Amino acid sequence: MTDKTMTPDEVVARLRSGMTIGIGGWGSRRKPMALVRALLRSEITDLTVVSYGGPDVGLLAAAGRVRRLVTAFVTLDSIPLDPHFRAARERGTLALTEYDEAMVARGLEAAAHRLPFLPVRAGLGSDVMRVNPGLRTVRSPYEDGEELVAVPALRMDAALVHVNRADRLGNGQYLGPDPYFDDLFCEAADSAYVSCERLVTTAELTKGAAPQTLLVRRPYVTGVVETPNGAHFTSCAPDHGRDEAFLRLYASTPWDEFAGRFLSGGSERAYQAAVAAWREGRR
Repeated sequence: MTDKTMTPDEVVARLRSGMTIGIGGWGSRRKPMALVRALLRSEITDLTVVSYGGPDVGLLAAAGRVRRLVTAFVTLDSIPLDPHFRAARERGTLALTEYDEAMVARGLEAAAHRLPFLPVRAGLGSDVMRVNPGLRTVRSPYEDGEELVAVPALRMDAALVHVNRADRLGNGQYLGPDPYFDDLFCEAADSAYVSCERLVTTAELTKGAAPQTLLVRRPYVTGVVETPNGAHFTSCAPDHGRDEAFLRLYASTPWDEFAGRFLSGGSERAYQAAVAAWREGRR
C-alpha cells in the first residue's frame, strides 16, 4: 500500500490540455475548489468537463478553459444561475451537452462499470432528446418491450473530488448529508484525485463515524491532497458552510477583477490569504 499524498500543483502536473475532467460535488456543495484553482494557475485548456455544475464550472468557463461541458445544471444554489457560466454561454465560448440529472448519474454508472451505456426512462418525452440528437433509444428484449433512453458512458481521463476526511492510502470519507456521486466520478475515471479537509490515519476514519461514510475507496484513487477549507467558497458540511458573502462577491464581480484579486497569487495559500484580507476589510 502506497502513500498517495500530493499537493494541488502536483495533481495538475498530471493533467493535460484536451482531457475530459470530472468534478464531483453538487452545485455549490463540496466542490474540490482548491484543485480547480490549481487548474486555473496552469496553462491547461480545451477541457471537456463533466459536473453537476457550480462555481467550479463558472471559474473554468470564465477563464476560457472549457471546450465542452456535460452537465444537468450549473447553479450557485442560493443564486440560481452562475453568472460567469451564463456569460460564457452567451459569448458562445463553450459547447454544452445538457442531460437530465438522472441521465448524468447513469452515464457515470455506465462508465464506472465499463459499460457502453445504461438504459433509463429519464429524458423520454422531453426536450433533452431534441437538444441531444445523438442520443439513442433501446427497446427492452423482454416481453414488456419498453423503449428506454440509452445514456452513453461518461468516461473521463481524470476526476477531482473533495471529501471531509481521507487517509494517505486514498480512502475518502464524507461526513455531510449527501454523498452526491463522488464515488462514481472516481470509478468512472482513468485517474482520480481526492482533496480533503483533513488527512487522518485509516483507524481514525471509522473511530467516530459509520463504515458507510467511507465513500471513496483507495483502489480507485491516484492522489490525495490535504486542503483545509479547500472547498471554499462552497460548503463542506459539517466542517464549514457555504460562504454566502463571498459567493455574492464572486457573482457580482467582473471576471478579470475577481481573478486578479483572488486567483493571481500563485498558490492556494495566497488565495486563502486574499480571502482573509477581504473578510478583514469588511469588518
